[in-house]
Amino acid sequence: MLGSWSFLVGLLLAVLLGVGLTGPYATQMTWAVFLLGVVIGLLNITSSEASAFLTSGTVLVLVSYLGANVLDSGSATGYGVDLLVSVLNSVLVLFVPATIVVAVRAVFGLARN
Repeated sequence: MLGSWSFLVGLLLAVLLGVGLTGPYATQMTWAVFLLGVVIGLLNITSSEASAFLTSGTVLVLVSYLGANVLDSGSATGYGVDLLVSVLNSVLVLFVPATIVVAVRAVFGLARN
């Protein structure tokens, strides 16, 4: 149950962080989103779900990273673009640690067998 809630809260906080509604607490919110990503990776993903999560998590991380870089390159301008880049970067703060934790757990599981 904690893993499900950490996913929902983490995603909500990542969007709030990306939108800029955190004010002077942006650093603390970034750490909270990062730690929720670690919790998601530890508690929310079982070994039977690891393969599917790693595939979808890797695609999400790559698309968010590439999307943020393409939009930030200057080819598109405006407040909406800056906002989208910020939200994509915040989603990365949530999903990169979750994906790394699940990948490390999967590698240890493979090494055990």
